[in-house]
Amino acid sequence: MSRLAFRPRASLLALSIALATGLPLASAPVAAKPAAVDIAFEQFTLPNGLRVIVHTDRKAPIVAVNIWYHVGSKDEPAGRSGFAHLFEHLMFQGSENHKDEYFVPFKKVGVTDQNGTTNSDRTNYFQNVPTTALDTALFMESDRMGHLLGAIDQAALDEQRGVVQNEKRQGENQPYGRVWDALLKASYPAGHPYQHSTIGSMNDLNAAALEDVKNWFRAWYGPNNAVLVLAGDIDVATAKAKAMEYFGDIPASATLVPKQPMPAPRKTSTRETLSDRVPQTRIYKVWNVPQYDTADADRLALLGQVLGGSASSRLDRRLVLGDKLADNVSAGTDSSELGGMFIVTADVKKGVDPAKVEAIIQEELDRLLADGPTADELVQAQTVIRAGFIRGIERIGGFGGKADVLAECAVYAGDAGCFRESLARLQSSTAAQVRDAGRTWLRQGDHTLTVVPGDVTPIVEAAAEKAAPMTIPAADPKFKTTASALDRSKGVPMPTEFPKLVFPTLHRATLDNGLKVVLAERHDVPVVQMSLQLNGGFASDPAGKEGLANFATGMLNEGAGDYDTIAFNNRAERLGANLGANAGLDGAAASLSALKENLGDSLALFADMVQRPRFDATEVERVRAQRLAGLQQEKARPQMLGQRLLPGLMFSKDHPYAKPMSGTGYESSIAGLTRDDLLEYQRRWLRPENATLVVVGDTTLAELVPQLQKTLGSWKGQGEAAAAIAPKAQANEDKARVFLVDQPGAVQANIFAVQLLPPSTDPLAVKLEFANGVFGGDFTSRLNMNLRENKHWSYGARSGLPSALGPRLWSAAAPVQIDKTAESAAEIAREIGEFAGGKSPARQDEVDRIRAIQVLSLPGSFETAGAVMAQVNSNLRYGRPDNYVELRLAEVKALTPEQVQSVAAANFRPNALTWLIVGDLKKIEAGVRALNLGDVKVLDAEGKPVK
Repeated sequence: MSRLAFRPRASLLALSIALATGLPLASAPVAAKPAAVDIAFEQFTLPNGLRVIVHTDRKAPIVAVNIWYHVGSKDEPAGRSGFAHLFEHLMFQGSENHKDEYFVPFKKVGVTDQNGTTNSDRTNYFQNVPTTALDTALFMESDRMGHLLGAIDQAALDEQRGVVQNEKRQGENQPYGRVWDALLKASYPAGHPYQHSTIGSMNDLNAAALEDVKNWFRAWYGPNNAVLVLAGDIDVATAKAKAMEYFGDIPASATLVPKQPMPAPRKTSTRETLSDRVPQTRIYKVWNVPQYDTADADRLALLGQVLGGSASSRLDRRLVLGDKLADNVSAGTDSSELGGMFIVTADVKKGVDPAKVEAIIQEELDRLLADGPTADELVQAQTVIRAGFIRGIERIGGFGGKADVLAECAVYAGDAGCFRESLARLQSSTAAQVRDAGRTWLRQGDHTLTVVPGDVTPIVEAAAEKAAPMTIPAADPKFKTTASALDRSKGVPMPTEFPKLVFPTLHRATLDNGLKVVLAERHDVPVVQMSLQLNGGFASDPAGKEGLANFATGMLNEGAGDYDTIAFNNRAERLGANLGANAGLDGAAASLSALKENLGDSLALFADMVQRPRFDATEVERVRAQRLAGLQQEKARPQMLGQRLLPGLMFSKDHPYAKPMSGTGYESSIAGLTRDDLLEYQRRWLRPENATLVVVGDTTLAELVPQLQKTLGSWKGQGEAAAAIAPKAQANEDKARVFLVDQPGAVQANIFAVQLLPPSTDPLAVKLEFANGVFGGDFTSRLNMNLRENKHWSYGARSGLPSALGPRLWSAAAPVQIDKTAESAAEIAREIGEFAGGKSPARQDEVDRIRAIQVLSLPGSFETAGAVMAQVNSNLRYGRPDNYVELRLAEVKALTPEQVQSVAAANFRPNALTWLIVGDLKKIEAGVRALNLGDVKVLDAEGKPVK
């Protein structure tokens, strides 16, 4: 993973800043006693230096295996930018004792949440596996740590170099996609380890030689530079035995000497303007600030939350809600090992002078640095961060889960429990301490980058620096290996037994007003989540009012009952609650995530939101303007543009599904919506009849129902409820068509090949989903293995079959390098044709792999309350029984290659596909036309023909 688009990597402890919203509170204080928060762990070190951290959590029969190597882009010498990230990719290529793609054995054992990432300071790999497959994971991780170089050759290097370069192109092809490179280059002095991006330069990647890459690995990827975290269904005794068995005989490398902190505060202000294909001006204002695990870094996180971290922050109140000069603002910290950044952003409304917005940002910052946050602001910010941390550690693995928190602390702070001190520091910080941290770091030395709409400012990369020959430091002599009886020549150990799926028991109740309640108890974290399932998805939008459902549901948390927008968000943040609503294709939902300690007050606020939304006229106009700006942002992103256009190409004009997939409507329809339209949506759809409240979390029916009766039990709909929108059939086209959309200057093209398939309720639905898995639904499926791994023309190619009550829009999609557009489209057409036509039918190994993915991953798939809730919601939406997971499991287990091939042959239509390709037509149009895929038309971004 690389920093391509502007998406700062905040510390995991402060990651929660973005999860909710913060300012002065007018309502009564919240006095509930907070629940204790901790991650218990034990640790030990092998003789070869590998640090192992163990956390036991028996809620699911899975183990998170998370390994962090203490090496990142900051450790790259001149001329070798991008090496750490490139090597992350190479380590997925296989190893000396597994000569195949790294993912293959994991797919056979039901892995979940598997990935690898690189940043400036570390490279990590993680996966959750069934408990019985722990040996599989540890063999694979240890084999690529100790037995990798014999599997890396020039072909592997060339393949992954191409993949990484397409990852870079994919990022740069997005609006604002070149910002992070510019910010790093301007913010840090020459030679600073953070001055170049993690993904590196094209020139340095092209210059990477095989022996240099191997020497990079020899130098830094030993056990003494790594931390292994095992979290979940495991104990320390088991961890010790297995860590010694699999890792103990791997020799140490040189020990990476940690660099001293280098925050590099600046004394002078600088500025830069960048022109890009963007729909509106965006201001970035950054300061260099202290590193991870420091008091000032934590206090700056609190300051960022107060300044611009929430929907009712100071900048939001001034620029978005008050003066209405910006559509979106944000502020927060990005903490890294050697230093950090404090970052403020603002999307300037069209027609507004950016200088005016910039002046107000400075004015609000100066006021905060002069007076500090108020007592209410500080408590609110502390609650938001603590609540986000609690939600994050529900997961044992993945981004921000417990294994990640422990590994990050161990690598950056040398103490796996550093999160405890940080949490305590965040909760005990005073307003004066927060103010003083801001004064120390934010009074000088800012860099302002303004990105303006226009032609793309050319990227001029320096020629690849001639890198000095890489010397391999001597291995650290203080570390020793231990003998192991493991015979790696026998290959990867594979389990013969797997945990059985245990889906939570569902409890039911009905309130006095008829509202149905479904509860799944989960007591692992003190959080309760709710989702009120409603009809009234954006398929219900009347003609000319497209975007109504999305607009109306999005307004629910913009003020309700006695609370205006600011007061509502203040109240939610003070409670540590997240409230919101959204509309999908076939239905809508209002949601609440509440801390157990504040459940009663959070429910009262939720009840206000669903029963008494204010739809204040001034807020309607503000949100309208934001949504119109959001539509421009959608159309500026090629993948989102494709998703906007495809439904209108596939469905007849009067079909309920002939609307942009985002549900956001069109400029004309959003401009014409009135407050009365929102009230009518509320009357027709936001009501307890035909609704179900799904609850998952730390509560029981005995505790919950009285609180629901008090807050929602008297809720009644007004007038007659609207009938759910009935699914409507739609035939596929009888011949192939090709639509092209111009994106001048694009370095990639986005290809979509689409057709319609039967609804999710169709008897063939499971078989069709399985066939999609074989073709393109997984990393290891045909489409991605061809375009990414074999051809390295794309960073990732997939096919998808989203759920729907009506016809489903199946698509094969790939962002590809611009000079391989026609060749990539030809490969997609060939793959679909050979699969559907039987020339390359579904194979037994493919069916077994997709079956394993869909069957063996189930015990780990329902680790979180959110995953359980999603399944219950899906069962309700599509009229499925509570045991649908088990019924689907039985069907998948029985599928044969012949059945999969039969359903593919009967339903996929390779000769009648609709193609949509977005790219620079000067570079791609002639090649696409020469393919003769079908009749070709050129469209504009609205889907209208270009003459």
